[in-house]
Amino acid sequence: MSIDQLIDRAMRPLADLASQFVFYAVPLAGVRVPLIVAWLIAGGVFFTLYLGFINLRGFKHALQLVAGRYTDPSHPGEVTPFQALATAVSGTVGIGNIAGVAVAISLGGPGATMWMIIAGLLGMSTKFAECTMAVKFRHTHDDGSVSGGPMYYLLHGLALRKLPRLGRGLGMFYAASMVLGCLGIGNMFQSNQAAAILIDVTGGGSSFFQDKAWLLGLVMAITVALVIVGGIKSIAMVTSKLVPFMAVLYVLSALLILVLNIERLPNAIVQIWQGAFSADSVGGGLVGVMIIGFRRAVFSNEAGLGSAAIAHSAVQTDEPVTEGFVSLLEPFIDTVVICTMTALVIVTTVYDPALAGSGINGIELTTRAFESTLSWSPIPLSIAAVMFAFSTMLSWSYYGLKSLTYLTGEHRLVEAGFKLIFCGFVVLGSSVQLGSLIDLSDAMILVVAIPNLLGLYLLAPMLKAEMLSYRKRLGRY
Repeated sequence: MSIDQLIDRAMRPLADLASQFVFYAVPLAGVRVPLIVAWLIAGGVFFTLYLGFINLRGFKHALQLVAGRYTDPSHPGEVTPFQALATAVSGTVGIGNIAGVAVAISLGGPGATMWMIIAGLLGMSTKFAECTMAVKFRHTHDDGSVSGGPMYYLLHGLALRKLPRLGRGLGMFYAASMVLGCLGIGNMFQSNQAAAILIDVTGGGSSFFQDKAWLLGLVMAITVALVIVGGIKSIAMVTSKLVPFMAVLYVLSALLILVLNIERLPNAIVQIWQGAFSADSVGGGLVGVMIIGFRRAVFSNEAGLGSAAIAHSAVQTDEPVTEGFVSLLEPFIDTVVICTMTALVIVTTVYDPALAGSGINGIELTTRAFESTLSWSPIPLSIAAVMFAFSTMLSWSYYGLKSLTYLTGEHRLVEAGFKLIFCGFVVLGSSVQLGSLIDLSDAMILVVAIPNLLGLYLLAPMLKAEMLSYRKRLGRY
């Protein structure tokens, strides 16, 4: 029995238990609705209404902030608003934007795309809430470095609400879950998929790397190490250049496919619209399609998980609300733009209603969609996918590190040890199939939405007061 089979057998009971807890579902209109999805969507709806549709009203001001209009290098923090946004986007834009969207369409039809967009728009409000609180309650160390995120606003924010024990417990639970979870979804899954893509484009079964995936993992691990050794400033510097390039490469490739299939685009839009609201939609009817779209969106942009707030908390600003505005753009880029582009390419090229409910492998369907129009398009698609995976590993290494140091304190030996372990898991993930371990880490990541949103609900009056105060002082946005 191989080592990955041994690990899988040992971890499977725990992984199954965690997955059953996180994905526990209740029947609704003949469809089983995962409670974690309902919890995340409820958060988006609540903050959108409570904050007066800040996701729409604040969009223009968010663009102004990212452009550097209000940036002051003398403000506390380590990175610019654009670098903070790029780091956070790199953590959310990953393989799921290419493969996950295809799975959603194969299960729920084109209509799932519409619900993904709606969920993305709602997620913008949740991101505003968690990133504003992350900056407000961040901790600045003596050397000027910054630590922040849900664990800090749970600890300090709930203490102000006279709930110190609850805040301390939720903060520790959040941090511990992130440390374990970052090694799976933000590390091994990414390196595994990146290695699989590289093997496929270099010959598949006849590739030199077919039985040497560990070698690809080693190269990725060394590259990741070279970046993360410099901390958030190094990560932000790389992602601020990598994210625009990979996003533009992918979007331009998708736009080219759409231009070449322009005559099919109107019908694709009609399919998406009608499929979203049709009572006889595939995937379990209207509710089924809605849940499929929502689930893919919330898992893609991570609104409600609080992970991106860890990166945003390092921004240079003395106004917490400004980073809340900047974070609005993250679900928009991830879900409304990139996921929608993927969906349109699939629907205008290879989508067949017979796929509905098949659960076809996502990356295969997306690759087939690009290749059907341009035979060479899998090459830029593969490059974009590998960069998505690489940038995700960079961001999640920072999330895991900050969560660990929250529990242990800031110690150089602890930081060095974590980075070494993280890079070791990059190699491990590329060369073995650790299904149960990744399932467990996925569950640990998703379960953090429970304490995160619970804390944000309790801090909502403080959040709204912060927003209104900023609005009054600025005079407009």
